[in-house]
Amino acid sequence: MKRSGLRLFLCSAYLTALLAFIWGNSLLPGQQSGELSGFVGDLIKKLLPFLHLDGMHLLRKAAHFTEFAALGLGFAWLFGMLCKNRLPALGLPLVCGASVAAIDETIQIFSPDRGPSITDVGIDTAGVITGILFLKLIYSCAHSYFRKIKK
Repeated sequence: MKRSGLRLFLCSAYLTALLAFIWGNSLLPGQQSGELSGFVGDLIKKLLPFLHLDGMHLLRKAAHFTEFAALGLGFAWLFGMLCKNRLPALGLPLVCGASVAAIDETIQIFSPDRGPSITDVGIDTAGVITGILFLKLIYSCAHSYFRKIKK
């Protein structure tokens, strides 16, 4: 397999797994989702006691932001490989990420004891933007570094 084909395969696998994780969690009933958040919260309290997590609300919002930052990074990686023009390579990941966020909240309508939240769509979209910018920053730093080495 060519190097570019391997990168495209790895990126596609990464995005597929991440979408399955995001949407799979949205399909969980409210009680099961709460128990999972409680487990993760207890684990974080044990590993990082200095954080002083008092409730699950902040943890759940941070999880939304983080998983969508990872999604934004993946979409930026994908469209960075597929688009030669910079504008679509930046705009398409944002559109795709915001669409995934909207679908994610819509899925929750059909999950028992769950409901959609416009606030979560905003948090998710902010995460997507952060992931896109993070990948662009890493790419710019690597590009500068390798240009210096060539000289």
